[in-house]
Amino acid sequence: MVGLVACGTGGRTERTEERTGRTGRTGAPGHRGTAIDSADDRPVVLILGTSLTAGLGLDPDEAYPARVQEKVDSAGLRWRVANGGVSGETSAGALRRLEWILQHNVKVLVVETGANDGLRGLDPDSTRANLEAIVRRARAYDPGIRIVLAGMEAPPNLGANYTARFRGIYRDVARRERLVLIPFILEGVGGVDSLNQGDGIHPNETGARAVAENVWRVLEAELRAAGTGAQAHRGTGERR
Repeated sequence: MVGLVACGTGGRTERTEERTGRTGRTGAPGHRGTAIDSADDRPVVLILGTSLTAGLGLDPDEAYPARVQEKVDSAGLRWRVANGGVSGETSAGALRRLEWILQHNVKVLVVETGANDGLRGLDPDSTRANLEAIVRRARAYDPGIRIVLAGMEAPPNLGANYTARFRGIYRDVARRERLVLIPFILEGVGGVDSLNQGDGIHPNETGARAVAENVWRVLEAELRAAGTGAQAHRGTGERR
C-alpha cells in the first residue's frame, strides 16, 4: 500500500537523533516536540514516534500531534498532547528512551514506531519484540497507563512475504497485549501526492490534519474513558 515509510533525515545517525530528542529546545521529549511545562498539571498524552510524529518539514504547530491537541481542546478535555517524535529512529531507539520520557506525568502513550525498521528491512520479529518491550516497560513504570498502538506498513519493494509479516506485527501485539490499535496511521494519506511533501514520504500540512483524524478516531474514546476513571478498553484492540 505504501512504500513511503522512510522517516530519516539524510545522513544523520539514530544516535544523533536520539541525543537531539533528549536535549530539545525546552527539554521536552522528541525532536522539535511539544514542550511539557512542569507548571501545567494536566495529564499528558505522549506520542512516541518517528519523523512522522515529529513533523519533519513542517512547523511544530502543523505536525499532527499539535492538530490532535486542537481536537482535545475543542472537545473540552483536560489533556495536553506531547510530541515525542524523533526522526530516523527505529523501534529499538524508542525503547531505549522510553523511561526517560515517561517521567512527565504521562497517562496515555501512543506508540508510533517501526516505520524505519521496515525501511531498513529489519527482522519483523525484532520489531515485534521491541514493541512488546515498550508496552511492558511502560506498564511496569505505571500500571495504570493507557497505551494506543499505531499500525504501520513496510515498503512493498521488500517483497510480499516481508510486508505481510510486518503488517501482522501490529495486530498481533495489540491482541496479545490487549491494546487499542490504530490499524494504519497513514490511512488515506500514504501514497497520496497531494497530502505529502515533495519527498513523497512525510505528510504536508493537509496530510498531517488527516493523520490527526486517524489518531483522534481512536484516541478520543480513550481520553474520555480515562477522564471518567473507567477501565481501559480491552479486547482485540482494533477500532476504526
